[in-house]
Amino acid sequence: MMNGITIGQFFPGNSLLHRLDPRVKILLTLCYIVAVFVPSNWYGLGMAVAFLIAAVLLSRLPLKLIFKSLKPILPILIFTALLNMFYVSGGVTLWEWGVLHLTTQGLIAAAFLAIRIIALIAGSSLLTYTTGPTALTDALERLMRPLKVIKVPVHEIAMMMTIALRFIPTLVEETDKIMSAQKARGADMESGGLFKRIKALVPILIPLFVSSFRRAYELAMAMECRCYHGGEGRTRMKQLHMGLRDWLALLTMALLIGGMIVLNVFVTPVL
Repeated sequence: MMNGITIGQFFPGNSLLHRLDPRVKILLTLCYIVAVFVPSNWYGLGMAVAFLIAAVLLSRLPLKLIFKSLKPILPILIFTALLNMFYVSGGVTLWEWGVLHLTTQGLIAAAFLAIRIIALIAGSSLLTYTTGPTALTDALERLMRPLKVIKVPVHEIAMMMTIALRFIPTLVEETDKIMSAQKARGADMESGGLFKRIKALVPILIPLFVSSFRRAYELAMAMECRCYHGGEGRTRMKQLHMGLRDWLALLTMALLIGGMIVLNVFVTPVL
């Protein structure tokens, strides 16, 4: 079942991370994505993981939500780790068979990359976990406001991105319901070869596409009935203001990236 997937969901709260300006949280997320790929040694990666743990604790979210966010990427994580494990050479050879060889350097590379991917996904998930769809839309629009000079439809782009993100949990729930309905009718989706399993997905994908188009049409009608005509002349009930905690958060991220760069210069890289 897919009801354990939490990507795109918002969990209300009153933690420090929830109270941060949404623009700052978007910038912090983008900077953290870059920061995860900056370190070339265990010390820098440890700083990234420590920052992530501190952010999770400040968000006051259950740890099981963070683990659920990693569930969809487990196949990719395992596949990437195996590639690095058996195809990265160097160090002491532990096992060898044909073109496959397991070395100590391969194990280190697999572990390093796996931790990096886990930190990347978990850190990115905190943005949607602690930021509501409306606040996310306003923040994206404010950050992309300079693009209005070159006639970019900033509001429409921000609205589309937020709606797409918002409907991920809805589509996951709808898929789970369709799968349960098909299994109740005797559909077998878990046995047989690869092609048989792909063929078994057809009765799921067709109703899912129909349901998605129906939801999109209903949403468009609802927005037209409320006289929505884009961002022109639109006002906001809640204005975005940056406070001391927002500037401290940005300063902490700058210090984190700066520390990683210094460690890259003075510490021997892992890979």
